[in-house]
Amino acid sequence: MAETEKSLPFPYWTVIIMTNTTIAAISTAQGEGGIGVIRISGDDAITIADKVFKSVSGRSLSSMKGYTAAFGRIVADNEPVDEAIATVFLAPNSYTGENVVELSCHGGLFITREVLRIVLENGAVPAQAGEFTKRAFLNGKLDLTEAEAVIDIISAKSRSAAKAALLAKDGALWKKITSIKESLVTTAAHLSAWADYPDEDIEEVSPESLEATLSECMFEVNKLLSTYDKGQIVKQGIDTVIAGKPNTGKSTLMNLLSGRDRSIVTDIPGTTRDVIEETVVIGDITLRLSDTAGLRQTGDEVERIGVDIAKSRISTCGLVLAVFDSSRVLDDDDLGLLEAIEDTPCVAIINKTDLESKIDEGLVKSKIKNVVKISAKSGEGYDELERIITEIAGTSDLNPSEGILANERQRLAVLNAKNSLEEAINALAVGMTFDAVNVEIEDAVENILELTGERVSDVVVDQVFHNFCVGK
Repeated sequence: MAETEKSLPFPYWTVIIMTNTTIAAISTAQGEGGIGVIRISGDDAITIADKVFKSVSGRSLSSMKGYTAAFGRIVADNEPVDEAIATVFLAPNSYTGENVVELSCHGGLFITREVLRIVLENGAVPAQAGEFTKRAFLNGKLDLTEAEAVIDIISAKSRSAAKAALLAKDGALWKKITSIKESLVTTAAHLSAWADYPDEDIEEVSPESLEATLSECMFEVNKLLSTYDKGQIVKQGIDTVIAGKPNTGKSTLMNLLSGRDRSIVTDIPGTTRDVIEETVVIGDITLRLSDTAGLRQTGDEVERIGVDIAKSRISTCGLVLAVFDSSRVLDDDDLGLLEAIEDTPCVAIINKTDLESKIDEGLVKSKIKNVVKISAKSGEGYDELERIITEIAGTSDLNPSEGILANERQRLAVLNAKNSLEEAINALAVGMTFDAVNVEIEDAVENILELTGERVSDVVVDQVFHNFCVGK
């Protein structure tokens, strides 16, 4: 098996990359569409593509320059299978850093699978989940945070999530963490040189300047850690429960927010007995909505189970939209809900503003900070509800261009770096030697290198790409 030793553009890591296999997969969603794309990557990508693709001009793909395309047909046993466009990308200037050919054929499920089968029969092997992006990482085209951003772009459910992922793909987090890393590496190198070569003319390190450097790095690390929770809100959304007693308009609100008739709406109390779920985007915030059973005392066993589930969801969710009927006086069920959500992020929604008001608004406002009056039936007050939800989410001051942590792996690496920096600062404060301080600085650097993938185990790499789709 041929092996190629390839140094990545990272200063700390050299890896051995197997380059003898050429992989292929369908890179577009497998279903009916305008086009389907079969991606081929590896040393033999162009050779294999030349076996299955014949251009109308008669020109071979191996004679073409990178970033050029040709129109022709996919053939098998000299019989045409489909029309296609072949696009050639030459190493190292491709997504994976290898030779890549993309065959764009008609987007039927049968045709794309048939073209892939022909490619595999001519020498390619099936790509594993995320293998194209994994090769891009191993070939130094992406760092690990940029690679993780690829799947976040694909799975983005809102404009803000897509923007944050694209900025991460462009290196926003890498730039931020590299700035911290370079400061620590420079400090560690200076400390080592000053200690190891006392006779050389090396500027002495003072405790004050060292403390200043470490404190600045600690500030930046804490700032980065503070982006995690808000970043998860942007990326994953907020687990949100619509709660209230029967007939307050919860299901009508659910339908308003989802833009369709998702919940059954009747005048009969207890219509909603199970949890109805929907993902919606309010402004730039994704809400994972749950319309729950009306909260009330009931002798109906099935409805009671639904009420118990609703109470459980309220206690564990990230946001409650508590709905109250403006046309009815607050009763014990309403008051019980107000007490249950006092310590939970919530919005009190006074609904049915198109009817005569009988509710004690002052009492609601005394219990709940965020109150909005709407008519879920007509949509009146929706804009104010959107504004309040965005304010509660607290993402208005989040700037993805400065780098944000996108997942638990990244958060843990930065947290470990923070812990090492704290140890370094504490060691310096109690008068320990610079050698002892430097050990902790080097540990912080190691954790940062794990974040970017410059120092990372095969297990971690495999775990990162495990959740990718095949073809990306």
